[in-house]
Amino acid sequence: MRTILLLLVSNTFMTFAWYGHLKHQDTALWKVILISWGIAFFEYCFMVPANRFGAQEGFTGFQLKTIQEVITLTVFSVFAIFFLKEPLRWNYLVSFFFLIGAVYFMFKK
Repeated sequence: MRTILLLLVSNTFMTFAWYGHLKHQDTALWKVILISWGIAFFEYCFMVPANRFGAQEGFTGFQLKTIQEVITLTVFSVFAIFFLKEPLRWNYLVSFFFLIGAVYFMFKK
């Protein structure tokens, strides 16, 4: 569970680092890059331990990456709807459904 929590925090920082600047298009690109880089530092402070603990808990690298991608899409969806004010469309939901299928097969023994 701590792996999942750390990945959630990490991906929240990552989402703001990568996409938060989209609401501030008037800010100089070089400033946005430096700010994003600073935010990304905190992402790494949570991502690296999440992967280390996950590996110690028995997850494979493939499984950790799959978990991370699902968390990334979940965090990004909330971010896009509430921060960027973008609509959630039916085809996005269908895509997420197929990703859940990918997770199922990733963890199937």
